[in-house]
Amino acid sequence: MSSTPETFVDVEFVVERNYSSWRLDKYICEKLPRLSRTKVQRIIARGLISDRALKSSTLVFPGLSFRIRRQIFDEPETPTSVQELYRDRAILVVDKPAGLPIHPTARYRRGTLVTLLQQRYGPQPAFPLHRLDRETSGVLICGCEPEPTRHLMRAFAQGQVHKEYFAICEGAPRCEEFEVDAPIAEGGRLVRIAVRVDRVKGKAARTQFRVLNRFERDGERFSLLQARPSTGRQHQIRVHLREAGFPIVGDKIYGPDEGYFDRFSKHCLEPEAWRRLRLPRHALHAGLIRFEHPSSKSQVSFQSPLPADLQAFLRS
Repeated sequence: MSSTPETFVDVEFVVERNYSSWRLDKYICEKLPRLSRTKVQRIIARGLISDRALKSSTLVFPGLSFRIRRQIFDEPETPTSVQELYRDRAILVVDKPAGLPIHPTARYRRGTLVTLLQQRYGPQPAFPLHRLDRETSGVLICGCEPEPTRHLMRAFAQGQVHKEYFAICEGAPRCEEFEVDAPIAEGGRLVRIAVRVDRVKGKAARTQFRVLNRFERDGERFSLLQARPSTGRQHQIRVHLREAGFPIVGDKIYGPDEGYFDRFSKHCLEPEAWRRLRLPRHALHAGLIRFEHPSSKSQVSFQSPLPADLQAFLRS
């Protein structure tokens, strides 16, 4: 086999246990959310690097391996450590720092949570069971063994995992508590990986908010909110707060201008845009998670305090 061209990298995938019997194209879309399903199917049709013939409709199985050749980008710096909150034979709970992506991609090959877990715990580390966006910090659960992993995946799918987030938003809601019940569909106006509120094509999504603090900064009003999502849609809290008229501070997709995300990705976001964003990352933090432990069957909860950058924004 010829060597990989210098401007490309082969991203290797090994199917995890909890993705058994997924279609291949759906599996790749899950791992590379920036790619549309149509583009993924084109990649598969033109040939993955694999020891066997694979089609979009192929049902994957644990241990199936293949590679996708992708263009190399200069890899941005990411956090190099992650705090362990709890660990036993069944689960691992970590406090993910802002700026750390979970899974490897062409842009982030080494600086990911999965890579850090492999370095710390060996070649068969815990597997992240849910998503936090790269810029979102906070509590994240990983499964360590097959049966606990399946148990927790079912719990997430059935809405049995309770999650609470902190969000700093622009503006000051009048009510102490409010709810956003707005269906969410995939695909933004300018950003393909974005979502949108769509009352015709969207899937049910509901989030409860509570105002914890209202404050002013440079003559502008802001609020610290607690968010409790009843469903687990992609970008749910972020798009729901924009829908309510209180976008999250620092949000490059759902904040002042959706075009910020494209220019940020190309490293050409102008100084005025940074001033309007106010923070280098969006101000969203996963503060608490509560669920039934897959082994003991007792309710357990884990918390992460508001990180230093968001505390500093509140103080100033």
